Amino acid sequence: MATKIDAELVAELESLAAASGCELVHCEFKGGVLRLFIDRPDGVTLEDCEHVSRQASALLDVADFGSSRYTLEVSSPGLDRQLYRPRDYRRFAGRRVRVTYRPEAAEARKRTVVGRLEALTGEDDAATVILRMAETPDEEPLAIPLAAVVTARLEIEL
Repeated sequence: MATKIDAELVAELESLAAASGCELVHCEFKGGVLRLFIDRPDGVTLEDCEHVSRQASALLDVADFGSSRYTLEVSSPGLDRQLYRPRDYRRFAGRRVRVTYRPEAAEARKRTVVGRLEALTGEDDAATVILRMAETPDEEPLAIPLAAVVTARLEIEL
């Protein structure tokens, strides 16, 4: 069961990660585990994770995070990282992604497609993910409203 993390605490964790030269990509609290995903342009090291973990632990103790016990995990988002924010889509333009989305028809089931992320156009609620489909690269790219995206992950390319 996921629990919402206070926006003020997230902002403090973002500042803490930035002070360590990292970016807080995402945080989640599920099943008594608080996961922080950090990144940096040249890649995350074990030392980065260790440093942010110590700093976050101290911050969470002061903030009295959670009245019950929890486990803190700090890691990189991984090679097949999930894209959460519009800036993630812009950063990884040109990469191969797997996108699960809900088509506009209300009765339609979720669809999953794999393609090359060309761009994210528009802003906020009107943003659109532009994908060049792997199996039909010569056809028009697929345009998916960002609001319809359920999950988007980078595909590992060897």
